[in-house]
Amino acid sequence: MDAEMQVTLRMVSPMSDEEFFEFCQINDTLEFERDSHGNIIVMSPTGSIGGGFNADVITALNVWNKQAGLGKVFESSSGFKLPDGSVRSPDVSWIRRERWNALSKEEKQKFAPICPDFVIEIRSISDGLQYLVDKMKEYIANGAQLGWLIDSFDEKVHVFRIDGTVEIKQINEILSDEEILPGFSIDLTEFLE
Repeated sequence: MDAEMQVTLRMVSPMSDEEFFEFCQINDTLEFERDSHGNIIVMSPTGSIGGGFNADVITALNVWNKQAGLGKVFESSSGFKLPDGSVRSPDVSWIRRERWNALSKEEKQKFAPICPDFVIEIRSISDGLQYLVDKMKEYIANGAQLGWLIDSFDEKVHVFRIDGTVEIKQINEILSDEEILPGFSIDLTEFLE
């Protein structure tokens, strides 16, 4: 599972933000991300177990968010233009309401120029662990306050914080963060197969 099998298109001349958005719309049967160097990464679909796990996690976050009313939840097809120029699509993400509302309607309709406050990446069978660790570090470097890398294969959760610390928890530990997500906690073992 650590073998890198992703397809990366190394661009001689990087696309502009508008060109990349149009490229994604024209090729809407595929999903892409763009790294900070302008290279295009073809994203593979997740397996069925991983997709179900992802749905359970996003549902739990969305139920909390609807009750708390503190922000906006996004799923994996939502692209965000990060400050370093990359365009990323976390498996699950959340943005504080006041930050989301500060964006214009036009900005929200494309790849919103904002780094989510909270991101989750869920390792699928096609993902190399180091690639996802690097991606989580990129989110934090671009302003994410909290990130969870959920690795059900190794039964661990890597918790990334804005201060640069990384804590590795067992997957059977209850996850929460009262500072970023007040009142939210999740037991991932409920969703494991």
